Amino acid sequence: MNSENSKSYLYSETLPIEGMTCASCVGRVEKALKKVEGVENAEVNLATEKAMISSSQPLDLIAVTKAVERAGYKILASQPIELSIEGMTCASCVGRVEKALKKVEGVQQANVNLATERAWVQGNAQVQSSDLIQAVKKAGYTAKQIEQSVSVQQDKKATEQQQLKRDLMISLILAMPVFILEMGSHMIPAFHMWVMDNIGTQQSWLIQFVLTTLVLIFPGRRFYQKGIPALWRFAPDMNSLVAVGTLAAYSFSLIATFIPQVLPEGTVNVYYEAAAVIVSLILLGRYFEAKAKGRTSQAIQHLVGMQAKTARVHHNGQVVEVTIAEVTTETIVEIRPGERVPVDGEVIEGQSYIDESMITGEPIPVKKQVGDQVVGGTVNQNGTLNFRATAIGESSVLAQIIRMVEQAQGSKLPIQALVDKVTMWFVPMVMLLAALTFIVWFIFGPEPALTFSLVNAVAVLIIACPCAMGLATPTSIMVGTGRGAEMGVLFRKGEALQALQEVKVIAVDKTGTLTEGKPTLTDFHVQQGFQHEQVLRIVASVEAKSEHPIAVAIVQAAEQQNISLLPITNFESVTGFGIKAEVAGQTIHIGADRYMKQLELDVTPFENEAARLGQEGKTPLYVAIDQKLAAIIAVADPIKDTNYAAIAGLHQLGLKVAMITGDNRHTAQAIAAKLHIDQVIAEVLPDGKVDAIRQLQQQYGRVAFVGDGINDAPALAQADVGLAIGTGTDVAIEAADVVLMSGSLQGVPNAIALSKATIKNIRQNLFWAFFYNIALIPIAAGVLYPAFGILLSPIFAAGAMALSSVFVLGNAFRLKYFQVPMIKA
Repeated sequence: MNSENSKSYLYSETLPIEGMTCASCVGRVEKALKKVEGVENAEVNLATEKAMISSSQPLDLIAVTKAVERAGYKILASQPIELSIEGMTCASCVGRVEKALKKVEGVQQANVNLATERAWVQGNAQVQSSDLIQAVKKAGYTAKQIEQSVSVQQDKKATEQQQLKRDLMISLILAMPVFILEMGSHMIPAFHMWVMDNIGTQQSWLIQFVLTTLVLIFPGRRFYQKGIPALWRFAPDMNSLVAVGTLAAYSFSLIATFIPQVLPEGTVNVYYEAAAVIVSLILLGRYFEAKAKGRTSQAIQHLVGMQAKTARVHHNGQVVEVTIAEVTTETIVEIRPGERVPVDGEVIEGQSYIDESMITGEPIPVKKQVGDQVVGGTVNQNGTLNFRATAIGESSVLAQIIRMVEQAQGSKLPIQALVDKVTMWFVPMVMLLAALTFIVWFIFGPEPALTFSLVNAVAVLIIACPCAMGLATPTSIMVGTGRGAEMGVLFRKGEALQALQEVKVIAVDKTGTLTEGKPTLTDFHVQQGFQHEQVLRIVASVEAKSEHPIAVAIVQAAEQQNISLLPITNFESVTGFGIKAEVAGQTIHIGADRYMKQLELDVTPFENEAARLGQEGKTPLYVAIDQKLAAIIAVADPIKDTNYAAIAGLHQLGLKVAMITGDNRHTAQAIAAKLHIDQVIAEVLPDGKVDAIRQLQQQYGRVAFVGDGINDAPALAQADVGLAIGTGTDVAIEAADVVLMSGSLQGVPNAIALSKATIKNIRQNLFWAFFYNIALIPIAAGVLYPAFGILLSPIFAAGAMALSSVFVLGNAFRLKYFQVPMIKA
């Protein structure tokens, strides 16, 4: 992509960050990382809780870790590495292997099991499996890494979700009596009298004190453990707002309960219910948020789950079942009907249909026979295949897809730059506004001024929600790119999501994109007195001596009809006219109309056919046998059937379509007319595509180029967005921003429609997050009180704050059900 964001770095690292709760945390972690020597770019994503760090020199992970910790956050240890160990025979072997593994820098724990012959190693992000394998080798044993079949990160998130649920339930159980005792007394006079008669005010306050203290110490301590240290660092976050707000309400209540004489007359009251219920409501919001965030990464979980656990392989003349980790390249694998293909490979025996919808988005099964490629994770339908494994582990197509989706989900769009700048200052501004609210109400408010000051200042602290701002963009990206993967549209770069919906023109390469990419015999008509099969046999026999694409197409057509070729003699190429040869005692001439005229043959019997072929952009060839006109032939690169609907879909989205081709203008115009293409740039030399795209950019603005990703790398890079039409087995197209796995142009309108839907979703989220704060912070501060007597209770403020994040996540999740708009006929 032709943008600043496309700058590539020699070194990059993705690290999981623990402790981030809102958008201001993201800004602080990024700021800390960028200060580390050597770090040139850092992008932190709140939804994925990961930092993508880039540099032009090897990263000092120790310095990176310390910088993050100084900012108040932690880099999580890498997921455990599992190794298969060979050569261990006794307990002493176990000790030697463990000792060797623990010596590797960054290893925190190593456990070796003699019975299973496995080692589990836990370490920081610095630990590489290659270093561990080398350490085991030095100790005298053999090791190889075992791919994790279950995502450890997902397990960790599930554990965190369970802890949140547990704390939420404890908090609700403890906070409910506090709320009933205090708010019930205010709202129901009869209940107030019952409390006075049976419990008493002081005893009621003591009960509330005990229950609220338990809420703050146990379920609520997470806010103080993170929020208060952030205040000491002068880097307050969302936890700081909750901590200050609840502690203010709790501290005032403590004074009112135990030393009421120090408070001004008329201000003695307790707000235990505010502190307890605020903690409960915010935990409720965090729990819903965690559940929704887990659902946003379902696309990757789905892809990971498609990996087969075992494979049936040929070994010593027998077929045996082994784990995926034991399959190596060149292994012969057998796959039976209904089974999932275990690894990538090339078919060497058998024929079947395979459902490749998980990688291409196309529901129709694809025929597979000897020489075809199969992809791990796809499902075999009805035949048995034997294939040679060609790619395993990280080099497999499925692993590449997962890696691309993860990278796209972790990236940051240009639209988020402004959000990051705002949120960095948001929490300090909220705290300043809360202080200002307290002062104004204390000086100018009605009696009891201290009570009004406290309640409104706490409401301002609690109502603010940078969580919603921080989640607005990344959650939509996660769900949008995940939905794209399900549709066979891979966004290699997240920023392509934003750029794609801004393009004005789709420039399309002709050969291999609009057309099949290989010439085919499309027309073959013979004169009366000649037999179709016999003439095709003669023509194919002559053309078999030529390597021209047209000749290849004619020979292939004969082979498909099981027509055997004849020996030829006296083959001669007549420059600029055609070819001449003798077949079975007959003299054959094949060439254009001018060749026939030179032979003094009349081509008018094929006049109508020639005119039709010309209108279709095809160049006719004529066949003469023994000086008699025998047939007219046309070879063309046929248009892909799906392209008619694809281009109609692009027009429906309001886009212009331009075709760039090296073909002559007449042929190009004929294809353009068929497909209703708006503009044709023909007779372009291979190195002229870049200039053609520049020309379109100057004329229209943003341009997306669609090519086959092999010969079109410069053009893909020059375009504002490069889309490579790949196939299910070719996804590593480095020059492209988007890869269309189905190999069909139909993926282009699908990708653009998804891009538009995702950016619209992001804008909805940002509008809600910002409008919510702009509208509700002044209400929490009490601006409606002088005119309408309306104040916002801190409890309602906490509920609204929790709901804002849930709303943003719920809105983003709607993209999971995105459907491509129907193309109007």
